[in-house]
Amino acid sequence: MSRVVSKSLSLLQSGRRSLHVSAVSAAKQTMPDPIEHATGLEKYELLAKQAGNDDPFFLKACARGPGTKAEPTIVNAMDTYRSVGCVCNEEDTNIKWMWLCEGAPKRCACGYWFELKVHAAPDKYSLPL
Repeated sequence: MSRVVSKSLSLLQSGRRSLHVSAVSAAKQTMPDPIEHATGLEKYELLAKQAGNDDPFFLKACARGPGTKAEPTIVNAMDTYRSVGCVCNEEDTNIKWMWLCEGAPKRCACGYWFELKVHAAPDKYSLPL
């Protein structure tokens, strides 16, 4: 009986030691840089953010500008059309959606004017590898 107890005790102690040693050696390892690991559009976005452009695909909401017919609110896009949502009043709980097309300013139901400004999209064949 004492042999069984001593064998199980020695296995338990050696198990603790191996776990402790493996934890110390794992602490020396680091994760690779995400920019070196990324390719394509993901790398394009990470490089743009590193250069200071935190919204390279124009996905963040923007505030309305003057919104007159002479000075419409400019909406940026990478295509010749885009769906735009307007919160007409601050206390509204719904969004009024409309399609904007290049060269055709559009008026929302609340009276604000919007116009689309097209930017060149990244060429998929020249994206960083």
